[in-house]
Amino acid sequence: MKKELIIPFDAPLNPQDSETQTYGCRQNNPNICGNNSLPNICAFVCDDCICKKPSRAWKKQYNVLKGN
Repeated sequence: MKKELIIPFDAPLNPQDSETQTYGCRQNNPNICGNNSLPNICAFVCDDCICKKPSRAWKKQYNVLKGN
C-alpha cells in the first residue's frame, strides 16, 4: 500500500476529486475497506490513483470541503 495515497478525510480537495471519486484513499482505515485492491476501483491499484467508489459519507464531505 502506498502511504502517500492515504489522504485524510478532511484534507483539502485535490483537482481530481469529485462527488463520486477521490484522488487517493480517504478511508479512515483502508485495510478494512470492502473495495481495497479491487482493480479499476481502488486508488492503490489504479494507474491514475483514483478511488472510484469512496464511502457514502464522501459526497457530503466533498460539498463541505468545496464550500457548498
